[in-house]
Amino acid sequence: MIQIIDKVTNEKALENAVKRFKERGIILPTFEQQRNPDLIPDKIKDQLKNIGLWDINPLNLFRITWKNEPKEKGGLYGNVNYIELPKELTGVDARIVLLIGKWFPTGAHKVGAAYGCLAPRITTGEFDPTYHKAVWPSTGNYCRGGAFDSKLMGTESVAILPEEMSKERFTWLRDVIGSEVIATPGCESNVKEIYDKCWEIRRTRPDCIIFNQFDEFGNSAWHYNTTGRAIEDVYNLIKTQNSQLAAYVSATGSAGTIAAGDYLRTVAPHIKVVASEALQCPTLLNNGFGGHRIEGIGDKHVPWVHNVKNTDVVTAIDDEDCMRILRLFNEKDGHDYLKSFGIPQEIINDLHLVGISGIGNLLSAIKTAKHFEMTSDDVIVTIATDSADMYKSRLEELTAEKGEYSDVQAVKDFEKCMLGTRPDYMKELTYNDRKAIHNLKYYTWIEQQAKELEDLNQLWYDREIWGKLFSQVDRWDEMIKEFNDRTGLLK
Repeated sequence: MIQIIDKVTNEKALENAVKRFKERGIILPTFEQQRNPDLIPDKIKDQLKNIGLWDINPLNLFRITWKNEPKEKGGLYGNVNYIELPKELTGVDARIVLLIGKWFPTGAHKVGAAYGCLAPRITTGEFDPTYHKAVWPSTGNYCRGGAFDSKLMGTESVAILPEEMSKERFTWLRDVIGSEVIATPGCESNVKEIYDKCWEIRRTRPDCIIFNQFDEFGNSAWHYNTTGRAIEDVYNLIKTQNSQLAAYVSATGSAGTIAAGDYLRTVAPHIKVVASEALQCPTLLNNGFGGHRIEGIGDKHVPWVHNVKNTDVVTAIDDEDCMRILRLFNEKDGHDYLKSFGIPQEIINDLHLVGISGIGNLLSAIKTAKHFEMTSDDVIVTIATDSADMYKSRLEELTAEKGEYSDVQAVKDFEKCMLGTRPDYMKELTYNDRKAIHNLKYYTWIEQQAKELEDLNQLWYDREIWGKLFSQVDRWDEMIKEFNDRTGLLK
């Protein structure tokens, strides 16, 4: 049966963790505090006023929230960070809103997903920070977030990611965090090679515990409870009398972020939950495979934590369109053209907040609006996991490959890649389509990763299991409070 994390399993390891945290002044935030930072103690907020967003300081665990003040140092909390893009830019009447991940520590929301995996294991004694190393297999931001969380929680980390990921990721992991870094062959789609390395570590390094975002329900539980409610907050802030929350779009990746759609279904039952992937690796669309350049989203398999029953639509995005829009959004000639086209300067100033996968999500949102013929009453919400600041080396590579950007190229890119987006390479999923996608889990998780067939069937047939998995955070918060009481740091 699927494991529910709800009790202490190793009291000695838990004692070691309590002692380590007390010595280093580490306090764990509850998931409720990450959803609602107003609940964070004032003495912690006072100290955060002098701490940078990316500083290696355990108090930055309290900045794992969508509601950070958008500043590099000393910020506290406000509303959820988001931008709404105008019709002049998107070409559709539907209102498209992106939650902004840049204002998390490390510049991406994956610190939250990683926290949802590590914190429960510490408070149950499954992970001893004085002995174990946390292994974070990833195609990018998750291993960054995991390594950062590990450092703040007083333990060592091992980051595993494909060798073709952007060089910024490797430099930061090695030089700033001091993590052990393992580069595996290939690009975003080469997750099998990462898994192979994990099996090697299991066999040879007993001090390592692997937190695989693709099968750790702490990943999806964090997004269900935190990202889902953040989207609800934004919608309630911007809605009009006639508005409806029409669609939620998320790149599949590890299928953590798309779990926010499971929460949104509870407040907007008719919402369309849309899974976005790269056209060059259309696994959900047509069992496809291949490499692509939308870092962190296309992995040639269906994640264990993806509740496929709650996915209504699959879209596939050409990575060439994403790379061209990346330049349009971040080059001076691109900005100048958008301004001449009537795009407000304040919107142009914010376009750097959307990274490559965020651009992919934006294009999927446009496809969704066109396919379902949505109107200005329809609100589509999606995610900018990270910002273009993470991809400066990619912009340099594109300049070297294609030459300096120009106003002519800006016209081409805007007309073809934005306004020319069509509702092609899309599939509305029937019950049988969903089951076919779920059945693909067998080949990765049963044949390769030693999961139990009984568990695979439970994820499909048990109508209560996903609710139980998402609601674990209530028990986790109880254990976090008990853990903090034992350290005495909040007294």
